[in-house]
Amino acid sequence: MTIPRKILTASSSFPRLREANAVYIDKTALIYKMTQADDAFFLSRPRRFGKSLLVTTLEAYFQGKKELFEGLEIEKMEQEWKKFPVLRFDMSGDRYTSTEKLAERINFLLMRYEKIYGRTPNAGEEFTSRLKDLIVRARTQTGEKVVVLVDEYDAPLLDTVVDDTNFQTMRTMLRSFYSPLKESGEHLRFVFLTGITKFSQLSIFSELNNLKIISMNDDYATICGITEAEIIKYLQPEVQALAEKNGISFENALLMLKNKYDGYHFSRNCPDIYNPYSLLNCLADLEFNNYWFSSGTPTHLTELLSRYSLRPEDLDSFTATAEMFDTPTEQSDSPIPILYQSGYLTIKKTIRNVHFKLGFPNEEVRIGFLRGLFPYYSKTTKDKNEVFLSELTLAFEERRVDDAMQQMRSFFSSIPYDAERQNEAHYKTMFYLIFRLASSFGVRTEERTAAGRSDFVLETEDAVYVFEFKLHGTAEEALRQIDEKGYAIQYENGSKKLYKIGACFDEELRTLKNWVVAE
Repeated sequence: MTIPRKILTASSSFPRLREANAVYIDKTALIYKMTQADDAFFLSRPRRFGKSLLVTTLEAYFQGKKELFEGLEIEKMEQEWKKFPVLRFDMSGDRYTSTEKLAERINFLLMRYEKIYGRTPNAGEEFTSRLKDLIVRARTQTGEKVVVLVDEYDAPLLDTVVDDTNFQTMRTMLRSFYSPLKESGEHLRFVFLTGITKFSQLSIFSELNNLKIISMNDDYATICGITEAEIIKYLQPEVQALAEKNGISFENALLMLKNKYDGYHFSRNCPDIYNPYSLLNCLADLEFNNYWFSSGTPTHLTELLSRYSLRPEDLDSFTATAEMFDTPTEQSDSPIPILYQSGYLTIKKTIRNVHFKLGFPNEEVRIGFLRGLFPYYSKTTKDKNEVFLSELTLAFEERRVDDAMQQMRSFFSSIPYDAERQNEAHYKTMFYLIFRLASSFGVRTEERTAAGRSDFVLETEDAVYVFEFKLHGTAEEALRQIDEKGYAIQYENGSKKLYKIGACFDEELRTLKNWVVAE
């Protein structure tokens, strides 16, 4: 049996990985290229995508820790291994519920380095003056320019983006803290910031004119995440162990990994990139689980979506312009930029270099995102939703159509009656979420035929269900429309069992009134 090597999924520390002789995907050639090309960069990537590992690798490199890079690409490229004073500020360490929490975090980060380089007595108490003083003292005491690394610069803003009052005060405090990065340019060797999205009026983007944004740059598209070529180069023993544990071939293991965790694209010519957190956890556990979402789905995304009239079913194929990606999150009239930057959508196709076709990167993200949205639409608890979806999935897989429809009737009836009355579009979205989460196979909405569009087609391993719903009308009328419009013709000669289902709602009781099924 193949024995996989040590994978430290809980650690984002480059020194820790190297000292433990753990698996490390070598990105150091790109790191060297970046550090020699310019002196100030910003990179946005989704959470759990290796940003912190990249930052700690940069820290070790600028601290001249040559021994940690033995055998890596950069060892053949760097000759001097010069040591610089490094100030690394990790903003992801807290949940920012108030400006007091943010002030506490910034104070902690500054004090850590003030213990090393001291603090000028008359420098003042403001974060701006303290950081400026710290940079000058580090430069003076070491004789070398200073490296500043800021990890997850936007974490406090993401925590408060739906709270306008708190958001504005947080932004003011962060602007004060970050402003010395422009004012202290003569003392800085290198500045690198990571985050998920871009916010305006933060001195970083509005004043730090030399900041090179590489988030959609082909040259650095693979600096975080893992490519298929890197899996073959660095992770073959782990993939083989995964295959053996699950009783499948090496090739099938690769295919399952691709379907589950691959599919990210961060620039026009970016190769497929795997989510590193999910991939490495899968290889460590030897199980195909949903890791990215189990680590916590940010609630601000669901809250943001409530501001926009965007249907979840539209997210499988959405067209965006290049300008949309550069719009500050709080100024955007669309949730698309934050959904892209957070990793829920990715570039699927580039059209004439000015338009992008976006969609969910893989099944883990699609199902996890829809599960996160479901309670918002259903107004019911997560536990209740999970029981309902599990029972419904089993009913469809066993082709118990009446049982499945009865379960849906009961579920709709259980939605709190004092919840806001919803229109037909809301019910269609509810059914899309239900069907998408109740089938590991295909769900298609408004599928085109020569005479119109069907509401839903749900496909399982051995059956196809064609649905038509009526909010105003009868179940018989809905079933007749399936036949008259030819919604099911393309499935009639297939190998799978075909079911045509017409259903109608009881608008007063807000649940399924009745349905008719034709096999």
